[in-house]
Amino acid sequence: MNIVFLGSGAFGLPTLERLARDHTITAIITQPDRKAGRGSKLTPTPIGQWAAEHLPDVPLVKPEKINADEPRQLVRSFNADAWVVIAYGQYLGQKLIADRFAINLHASLLPRWRGASPINAAIVAGDRITGNSVITIDKHMDAGAILAQSTRTIEPDMTAAMLHDALSNDGPDLITKVLNQRLNNTVEYLTQDPSKVTIASKMSKADAVVDFNQPAHLTNARINGLNPWPSVTVRFRDETIKINHSKPADQTSQEPPGTIIDANLGLVSCADAHTIELLTVQPPNKRAMDWKAFANGRAVKPGEQLIGTPLQTQTTSP
Repeated sequence: MNIVFLGSGAFGLPTLERLARDHTITAIITQPDRKAGRGSKLTPTPIGQWAAEHLPDVPLVKPEKINADEPRQLVRSFNADAWVVIAYGQYLGQKLIADRFAINLHASLLPRWRGASPINAAIVAGDRITGNSVITIDKHMDAGAILAQSTRTIEPDMTAAMLHDALSNDGPDLITKVLNQRLNNTVEYLTQDPSKVTIASKMSKADAVVDFNQPAHLTNARINGLNPWPSVTVRFRDETIKINHSKPADQTSQEPPGTIIDANLGLVSCADAHTIELLTVQPPNKRAMDWKAFANGRAVKPGEQLIGTPLQTQTTSP
């Protein structure tokens, strides 16, 4: 098939690589280069960088506003049997996608977790299963018809970064499945159930908190779901540290939530008398380190406290 690919983030790279191998890419559309790093150097998106290196002869378009007349007409001019959209970052208007077979890969089992941060939201909520959905493009965010889905288990120690990569690598097979159905005229369109919609709002630094007065499985899920960004912070002695990674522990405790039960293992009590094990932390202006190195360097003692921030609400899985 002739494919126009629209994407910006690294999530779409495995699928683009597969499409470039199995089909003809007639154009790649990505976000404009942005300033990044200490030198504020103009930096292409991961998709833009890969395309320039591996498909130098394929048109690479970086519109500031894809729905404006000129870029819209340009994108529509490329010969394509299908448009594949993955983590592009701009709304695609109805004039742009009119009469095109345009499909989007979204990192959740829709209608659960529509929105900007579905991977984070699934982990933070304590979901045990998530996956990818291939959908049509709708005027409402992530509300298109479901064409195919894949599932993946969320392991207790899985961070958002780990799940991102796993779901990203699941993408090529699912997109290929839908494209083959398109070739064979066997695509099925499943309308999303509006009563089951949940929203995954964009993460911000304001989310970088954890509350040990929550059950251990949700405390653990929040820590891992916000890794690598924004990473939860707690007060320890007179400094604010990040907790980057944790896992559930078998030991129970009647100590107040946030109490360090075992300084060597990094066991911390939570509200339901269960504990979590801290794996990686990051002191101010330092690199991330394993808990044991942190504890040894500061001579951490059992009974010391990690002070979290009370949460107003906590989402749980259905």
